[in-house]
Amino acid sequence: MAETPAPAVEIPVAQWPLEPGPYLFLLEATGSFERRRLEAWIEANRPDDVAPRDAQIALLPQNRRRRHRRPDPRLEAFLLAEGDPLLVPMRVVWLAEERDGRRAVGLNDLLIPGDPRDPNALRQRLIAQTDPERMVIMVGATARRSAVRRNWLASEEDEAAGRSLVEYVALRAWLALERGERRLRGSRYKVPKFPRESLIEQASFGKAIAEFSQQAGIPYQQMALKMRYYVREIAATHSPYVIDLVTGAINWLFDKAYVGLHYDKEELEALYALSQQYPLVFLPSHKSNFDHLVLHFVLYQNGLPANHTAGGINMNFFPVGPFLRRSGVFFIRREFKDNEPYKFVLRRYLDYLLERRFPMEWFVEGGRSRSGKLRAPRLGLLAYVVESFQRGSADDVIIIPVALAYDQIQDVGSYAAEASGGKKESESFGWLLRNIRSVQRRYGSAHVRFGAPISLRTYLAEHDVAADAVHDQRNPAIPKLAFEVANRINEVTPITPISLVTLALLADPDRSLTVEETMDRLGPYLDIVARRDLPVTERLDISNRADVKDALDELVLHGVVSRHDGATETVYRISENQHLAAAYYRNTIIHFFITPAIAELALVAAADAGTVDHAGTVIAESLAIRDLLKFEFFFVPSDEFVDQIRFELADHDPEWRNHLASGEVHKVLEAFRPFQAPAVVRPFIDAMRVVADLIEAEAFHGAIDADQLRKDALALGNQYLLQGKIASAESVSKVLFDSAIDLAKNRGLLDLAPDMVDQRKAFARQLTDLVTRFERL
Repeated sequence: MAETPAPAVEIPVAQWPLEPGPYLFLLEATGSFERRRLEAWIEANRPDDVAPRDAQIALLPQNRRRRHRRPDPRLEAFLLAEGDPLLVPMRVVWLAEERDGRRAVGLNDLLIPGDPRDPNALRQRLIAQTDPERMVIMVGATARRSAVRRNWLASEEDEAAGRSLVEYVALRAWLALERGERRLRGSRYKVPKFPRESLIEQASFGKAIAEFSQQAGIPYQQMALKMRYYVREIAATHSPYVIDLVTGAINWLFDKAYVGLHYDKEELEALYALSQQYPLVFLPSHKSNFDHLVLHFVLYQNGLPANHTAGGINMNFFPVGPFLRRSGVFFIRREFKDNEPYKFVLRRYLDYLLERRFPMEWFVEGGRSRSGKLRAPRLGLLAYVVESFQRGSADDVIIIPVALAYDQIQDVGSYAAEASGGKKESESFGWLLRNIRSVQRRYGSAHVRFGAPISLRTYLAEHDVAADAVHDQRNPAIPKLAFEVANRINEVTPITPISLVTLALLADPDRSLTVEETMDRLGPYLDIVARRDLPVTERLDISNRADVKDALDELVLHGVVSRHDGATETVYRISENQHLAAAYYRNTIIHFFITPAIAELALVAAADAGTVDHAGTVIAESLAIRDLLKFEFFFVPSDEFVDQIRFELADHDPEWRNHLASGEVHKVLEAFRPFQAPAVVRPFIDAMRVVADLIEAEAFHGAIDADQLRKDALALGNQYLLQGKIASAESVSKVLFDSAIDLAKNRGLLDLAPDMVDQRKAFARQLTDLVTRFERL
């Protein structure tokens, strides 16, 4: 995945200010060498009509490496003197070495300690002699002292409260220099400097310390230490140097693992334009440990700044944690429900990011999907961002759903092991090294797709959410927003050749197929893909045998599929104990086919029903199945779902209304051939049936323990598989059993209630009836 060369940035030549004097040059220098260079530039470029006394110099506190408090005494003197000088901030900018038209730090720069864009005194002299184009004198935005003083007096910003005029001028001069340097280097290096200090120094932070110390009954200093520790634990500390190094490492790693990275550059250009006005919040799907690296690389390549990415505290281990933090990851604890000081720090940090339009990112699912489908969204951080917006931190927040897809991923083996009952491996340095060593060349390509952006301001207005109504995550606007994000991710998730091939093979997992038979199985799905213009990574032409064979051989390479070269033909089948791995790839696209599969099952029920209203039966049964699968898939609201079912009926049989009205249900059902429900829905129903049978067995007993139910489900599932009571080994999955147990909890079936015996039995009958419908199909 080689980097795309970027055009060389034209380096602007510093110019003497056009405004009339007198002038007060505010120099930020890391040492005597930079200071002398800046002073020499001022003397060399001072116009003849400007007297030396009208071009005074003062040093700013040096903030580039660490924050220095002590100001130059001359600065205060000049600010208090008579007159209204033009304040002119200046600094020396050190550029990286130019490579392939771009000035960026490469992995080779690791061999020389230190940041080449912030060199020490010795390297400064060496660069000035050997590569003087890398040393650039920069003049920041200027302002009259009187205007700055008026702003200081009028400012009610928290960050300006309590600052002296000297401190305020130094801060504004430094911000002007940072913005100028960012324009010079590009928006990809838009990073906050000293975010921890900025938070701690706010007046509201000190006030909160006092309030929390009183509530907890502990000394102020003790609470201050605790809350400052939370700031250090949470806040990311971006470094352009580390961002470049991490990006180079990502490029190296992807060159080993993948042959391509595909995305739409026009989508990135549109996002860049949005980022100039509003803070962006990227919410990607989470399939692999590569996910954050992929999005980081794509944004970097297209000139967007590195995201502030929320990561679990479990990833903050040495030596990975410091690199992640300096490349933009901020760490959040898994649990902090009753820790109000921690919540305050997190809220203020999010306010800080949104106020300054820094982009954010986290995985809306919380953790990686172990099944291939999107997991249920986690609402906590989304609710915090909504609260921050409601507090006025930004005019709007633009939420960007992101679908990340891969032809194959290295994590799938561990996911299958966990779904079979194995334990998740804890993150550590050894875990990281094992993952890097396991990377192979042929995992195919990675794909990034961006869903339609969501304006938070518009969304909340449309849902009539008041400012004081979002502080409770139970407010329906928050889960609705999260589900909207999930649906938009699903809408743009691309269909890969391997996902389609596994769908064909899993339709009859105990049978081996030739390439031609696989192509025949793919036909109906490809017809839907083409007819509905579903997103794809590449078109699988059923007449192109090579495409199908390549996908099968890629699966063989990684052991998911077995190949047998027979006397006359080569056949393929799911390898032993690899059904869950194959199902993972199939499940990444299964949401595109779930609605027609539900319609098929509903039509079977209508065919068996002794009622005249067959159309009503189809709708009622579709809604009942939808309710069963609500913990597995993201469905649109009920009214829209009914419209989708009617669309499916009309799409397959334009005369469906007349046929159902005349009782000819079989004609509508025949129009759906070949049936998709057994391949698409049955694995989930079989898993639910296992749980339902266990619950029914306990029908006359008391409350059911969920943890014990999980253990029993794995045992009974393996038994049913041996007995042929479930169709495929992919149904014996801890992930699927967890969803079934969540459904049972939602229905109250694990609790003790007077009518619970009948409800538990009814649940089991419903699942048994659905299994019978699969047999009918």
